[in-house]
Amino acid sequence: MTSSPQLVPRAPDSSINHAHSLLYWNSVPSDINGMLGGYPQTSRIDLQGSSNFLTKLRRAFAGTERKSLEPLDRVADCGAGIGRVARGLLMRVARTVDVVEPVRKFTDELMLAVGAHESDDNDEEGRIGEVYNLGLQDWTPEARAYDLIWNQWCLGHLTDAQLVVYLRRCKDGLKQSTSDAGDGKSGGWIVVKENMSSDRQKRDIFDDEDSSVTRSDDKFRKLFKEAGLKIVATELQKGFPKELYPVRMYALRPE
Repeated sequence: MTSSPQLVPRAPDSSINHAHSLLYWNSVPSDINGMLGGYPQTSRIDLQGSSNFLTKLRRAFAGTERKSLEPLDRVADCGAGIGRVARGLLMRVARTVDVVEPVRKFTDELMLAVGAHESDDNDEEGRIGEVYNLGLQDWTPEARAYDLIWNQWCLGHLTDAQLVVYLRRCKDGLKQSTSDAGDGKSGGWIVVKENMSSDRQKRDIFDDEDSSVTRSDDKFRKLFKEAGLKIVATELQKGFPKELYPVRMYALRPE
């Protein structure tokens, strides 16, 4: 008597469907409430946490405690939505912010908001540069172009294999150091800010509503390593409602 075949459980990321994700996000209102899943009150806390993390990162690598830091030249906001992070953080620290977002109605909303703001003649903030209406799996950053590539609440729409390939492309898109060492090493960072799986066995969790995966810290670390990246700073976001997933920030550089 032959034994019955053993069924191999499907990996959660194997259920990701990009077309389904786009249908979902195109149904979401182009406002803060839509971007944050009904928790608009978390935006200020989120942006402050991100700002603190980025400031500490920049000061540590600049070797300075000075209150003011020179603006970054060019950064990318990936999975930008309506530009909540671009306008609330990145334009305040960079001269130019490129935007990567597959849902055109979101980037249309961003450009309307930026246009209205520019009429205020505020010279202290950067500007929106290129707008790429592409999914991250289809975007290739210009070689050695960016001081910072920011990824927030968007990487769950990529499979594990796609995420590794994407991160490798981002690694190639970072500017090289201009230090006297002349070692050709990266002078920029990839920042990942994502929900963490709350599964007790540290398993990834698939969400069929928006066709995305919530990964564990262990999984992220494994994929970063596969992409040839090392974690140079990481911390948990504080102050979010307890019913939400934990959120962790990672700053990455090439190994």
